[in-house]
Amino acid sequence: MPELTSYLDYVLHLNRHLPELAAAHGSQIYLSLFLVVFCETGLIILPFLPGDSLLFAAGAVAATGAMDVSTVGLVLATAAIVGDAVNYLVGYFFGYKLHDRDFLRIIDRKHIERTHSYFERYGKMTIIIARFVPIVRTFAPFLAGVGSMRYMEFATFNVIGGLLWVALLVGAGYGFGNIPWVKDHFSTVVLSIIAVSVLPLVIGYLRERSAQTSATPKNRSRPIPDP
Repeated sequence: MPELTSYLDYVLHLNRHLPELAAAHGSQIYLSLFLVVFCETGLIILPFLPGDSLLFAAGAVAATGAMDVSTVGLVLATAAIVGDAVNYLVGYFFGYKLHDRDFLRIIDRKHIERTHSYFERYGKMTIIIARFVPIVRTFAPFLAGVGSMRYMEFATFNVIGGLLWVALLVGAGYGFGNIPWVKDHFSTVVLSIIAVSVLPLVIGYLRERSAQTSATPKNRSRPIPDP
């Protein structure tokens, strides 16, 4: 699996690859960063692209002077906000049509029909929190659009979530990415960021399994009849 190995190498060693790309392509590196984050947040078929780790690495590389941190923050925040907006609009205008044509078999119609009421109750915080959860980050704006969440409400929390996500991750990379221990153990740091990011998914899965187990009636042994 050379493609998978190459992908993992890129994700785990972003601090090595970004300076090389910045040196080789100059200001075009900002376009590359924009496209990766836009696709990861804006296209539901590409949830596996690096997100949190890319932002952290970009901040760490910017701290070395290879990139301008203000430009990095502006580019990544714009990509995150525009990506979510596009994802929302695709869900709003084409969600049901895509489902009817079996392009999105992974989304059950019952779940789509419940999305509107779900986002009416929890949508505001969902749009913000989803920024920090891989995969959920990609699907949340699409489902918000399918569920016909009011756009101005979505846009407000899209901007808040996008700015928070970029500021925290890029800021963390800029502040801590060039500490000697972090630089020497960057792969471990990236894996830790990924693990922390997916932790809400794992907790949610375990809670769901626990609830299903609790709801399943236990088999009761039959009483032994008297002889």
